[in-house]
Amino acid sequence: MTLAPAEERLLRLAVCFIDANWDELRTLRRAAPKGEPDRAWREVALQAQLFAGFPRAIAGYTALAEEGGLGELKEGEARLEDDQPQRGAALFERIYSTGADKVRSELAKYHPDLEHFIERHAYGRILSRPGLSPRLRELTIIVSLAALGHERQIASHARGAIRCGAEVHEVEAALVAVEDLLGAKRMQHARRIVERFARQD
Repeated sequence: MTLAPAEERLLRLAVCFIDANWDELRTLRRAAPKGEPDRAWREVALQAQLFAGFPRAIAGYTALAEEGGLGELKEGEARLEDDQPQRGAALFERIYSTGADKVRSELAKYHPDLEHFIERHAYGRILSRPGLSPRLRELTIIVSLAALGHERQIASHARGAIRCGAEVHEVEAALVAVEDLLGAKRMQHARRIVERFARQD
């Protein structure tokens, strides 16, 4: 029940942003092997603002910069673009499957613009970007949500990870890779949800 070491580093990177664990983040950066940080690191850092908020994401970037940063961007990597509604909608549908319209309706009940922001900004601009596969993005999202303790959303993204090509054992292995960062209580809660919902698909 293991993931590739490079994938485990990305999972730990995601949790460090959520927990503001800058000491561990610096350690992770110092220990990065040749060829890393790479585009995948930069994508995980960029999506951190969705889960950690802008202030904490910027603090994480600062900590990484103190240890050498995230490497040079490749040509075409910086994509200052407008909403990508079709791309975002396609990923949203893939993750939520037959429940996609129900999720949209629930979000719109809270505020019509919330549904718009999540699908067009979170999914259209960020989570569907090239540079990180949907499978691996979903695994980083699961550990981020586990760090936050958002159990209902862990369930949704556990199913989403399977729909994006992850195996059940990989979803479980993602949690194991960050177990020391999560601690016993958060790990127990997340594992219980993953064991139940990842196997539903």
